[in-house]
Amino acid sequence: MLPRIFGWVIVLGTAVAALILAWPQAFGLQNQWIAAHVVALRGVAAVCGLVVAVIFALLAIPRRSRRFAIAMAVVFALFAGANVAVLAMRGAGSVDATGATPPDSVTVLAWNTLGEVPDASTIADLALDEGADVVVLPETTDPLGEEVAIAMREGGSPMWVHTLAYDDVAKARSTTLLISPELGDYEVVSAEAPGPPGNTNTLPSVVADPVSGDGPRIVAVHAVAPIRWELRNWRSDLDWLAEQCTGENVIMAGDFNATVDHFAGRGIDGGDLGRCRDAAVAARSAALGTWPASAPELLGSPIDHVMATPGWAVERFEVIGSLDDAGSDHRPIAATLVRAG
Repeated sequence: MLPRIFGWVIVLGTAVAALILAWPQAFGLQNQWIAAHVVALRGVAAVCGLVVAVIFALLAIPRRSRRFAIAMAVVFALFAGANVAVLAMRGAGSVDATGATPPDSVTVLAWNTLGEVPDASTIADLALDEGADVVVLPETTDPLGEEVAIAMREGGSPMWVHTLAYDDVAKARSTTLLISPELGDYEVVSAEAPGPPGNTNTLPSVVADPVSGDGPRIVAVHAVAPIRWELRNWRSDLDWLAEQCTGENVIMAGDFNATVDHFAGRGIDGGDLGRCRDAAVAARSAALGTWPASAPELLGSPIDHVMATPGWAVERFEVIGSLDDAGSDHRPIAATLVRAG
């Protein structure tokens, strides 16, 4: 009798844990250790759940402990199914650019370069092919940003370069933002020192405002990864980024080290993060992983984003998988945003 009771306690406990890990935002746990990592890799979680379900199903073949094994198989199958359902709702339809760029639009390219592993010509060629007006390059120093801008100028698309570096200890401590002169003059308003109220905590983000006041605030994002000893800084980074998107006209892009699951509770006025809405969600491409580039897109984590306030409509969004061998552990992303109304 006691073994049977103990078995059902295990089943019930596993079911509760599976429910929490499948949708932790329902319990306010989406930014906590373990839960944050499971939802970051929903494709992997679904595969693992399915494998464990199959193992328990095989264990149910002998008559002994059959009910326990079947119950556990059902729990893990439901866990796998829940993650697949979330991915299906978010969509995997990465859309390539087609036709002419709409008027009054802004094309944004973002690529974490893993400390400048892709060379300037690779980055510039991609930006020119995408017709980028804004290029966000986390883990990229000013010299490489200048090289990219020169190459783009020679390709017929000049860019202004804005770089923020906390120090020279590692290239990850620099973030570079390129902006087309066609968008007007911009000035960096984010602090050069880490931490709120002026910037993200460990890795720099670049906030640039139009000098004339006419145009979107542009935020080049690099939040710290949610490793255990950086969890507090990671949560603080996401809070700070949400604050940058409380205005009427904002475009944010870069490496958020967070998926839309982690944004839960930080949106206002229907936004995903502050008032900003995720372009991948709008384009039904939010299931496609951008990290690591070595993993299939459906098994990766969609932690790189282009986001904008409601005044911008998403014309297209693309996770670019053709440069997986360029050396970065992130895939570049591109989005074309059009002024709504």
